[in-house]
Amino acid sequence: MPPLTILRRVDTSHQGSTSPTSGSSTAPTPGSTAPALDRTAPKPNSTAPTPNSAFRPPSRTTPTRSRSLALLATITVCATALAATPATGATERRAPTDTPADRAHRDFLDHGPGIAVMTAAHRGQWRKAPENSLAALRAAFADGAEIVEADVRLTKDGVPVLMHDATVDRTTDGTGRVADLSYAHLRTLRLRAGLGGRQAALTGHRVPTLAEAMRAARTSGLVNLDQAWKDREAVWRVLTETGTVRNGIFKSAAPVSEVRAFRTRHPDALYMHLVDDTNAASVTEFGTDRPPAFEVVFDDVGDAVADAAFLRGLRSTGRVWINSMRDALAARYTDEASLIAPARGWATLIGVYGASVLQTDNVEALEAYLATGVAGAVPSGAVRVQAEDYAPGGEGVGYHDVDAGNRGDGPGRSGEGVDVCDLDGAVAVCWMRGSEWLAYEVDVPQSGRYTLKVRVSSPYAPAGTYRVAVDDGTPGAPVAVTNTTSHQAFALQDSRQERELTKGRHTLRLSLDTGAYQNWNLDYLQLEPAGN
Repeated sequence: MPPLTILRRVDTSHQGSTSPTSGSSTAPTPGSTAPALDRTAPKPNSTAPTPNSAFRPPSRTTPTRSRSLALLATITVCATALAATPATGATERRAPTDTPADRAHRDFLDHGPGIAVMTAAHRGQWRKAPENSLAALRAAFADGAEIVEADVRLTKDGVPVLMHDATVDRTTDGTGRVADLSYAHLRTLRLRAGLGGRQAALTGHRVPTLAEAMRAARTSGLVNLDQAWKDREAVWRVLTETGTVRNGIFKSAAPVSEVRAFRTRHPDALYMHLVDDTNAASVTEFGTDRPPAFEVVFDDVGDAVADAAFLRGLRSTGRVWINSMRDALAARYTDEASLIAPARGWATLIGVYGASVLQTDNVEALEAYLATGVAGAVPSGAVRVQAEDYAPGGEGVGYHDVDAGNRGDGPGRSGEGVDVCDLDGAVAVCWMRGSEWLAYEVDVPQSGRYTLKVRVSSPYAPAGTYRVAVDDGTPGAPVAVTNTTSHQAFALQDSRQERELTKGRHTLRLSLDTGAYQNWNLDYLQLEPAGN
């Protein structure tokens, strides 16, 4: 029979989740459009391109992205091999192995028009394990990422290890520069949870060597070797010794002559070139021998590297890698903005800027979006209200704040004193202080028992406490806000307090204990049916 060709399917639809309206929200419906909210729009210092002005990806014919299909280029199947059983005494045929790392390698080198968008996990899945730990790397692959970004530094005795900062102070219980510490000493240190910080909890995880990380990734996916260029030969030796040359992606913004010399010495090396407005001309210097991917960084849509023609040129010969973690990396099209409306982040980076690799701090959410077209979905039966959508009426009615005016940089209500911050796209109530309170009107969809969850962030421990009252009732017991390891690291935390609520509108009043230390940010409140 003729070869059976299975084409890639990529989800590049711009379907968005419904953004919460003032007061309450219900679960979004795939395909619904996001309203234009000031709270998520890019700052007005630049004009965003019109979606689809530069790239028009193929229409998706199914609501689900199938990884198994998306990662197989072609499969040739013989009908008799599928249907027939070998005769007695015949040697059983073994199908060739095809690991996730094999498929990720093929995908990374593919730049055809129907390619799937690849997910890269920034410092691994740090929401589940310490950043740059083996556990974070494994969790990222398990959650669907094809690539893990890891930072590489050399110890005093020349051992490549995973560490983002020049010092170990933020992420471990030690102090000092990595370059001044031996590997034996570094190995005694314990990693801190998440993104670290001096008040983050210590874990039992240790600083891994690059060799350990590459062995862990050998069959699972690719590793973006960030900050490794200056030590590229030492890193190359690790890749050859561990049999992971095809797993490691070198990256730099070095002069093209320097890059060309490295690629000539190591023709099997995967390489990605970083470009911004300072070195955009380097793209043409590669001539016809371009690397298979370019990482594009732009803090304004007017930047030269964000130009549609420039990006089309990159996309014609390789992957376009864009980072969605922070405002300045992709002109405010961020992970957090995507969770409110994909058009304010991932959908635009894919559809307008041609991104075929997205590096993210929200692996599971991005994977869900790529599969369904929906980001930040409200669970079935739940109701969500954004923190800045507190009840009307002003001071003493909708809220109480201890100082006048909006101390944050976010879109607070004119003339009102609630502090609102924009934290890389997450619009949150900030500058929380004891004795302050906020009232919220929520529409409960069905009578029953509900638990309150709040999406919060704080690098402190303790971060603060709050109490909740319903419909002018007595406030409940204090609920502690747990350290999330960064002001930008939002996490949904369960109050573990259940309330019996009837169908219809209710008022929730969230108050901060007087006298308790308070330094946290509130993104939204979510009432969920008990047991969810």
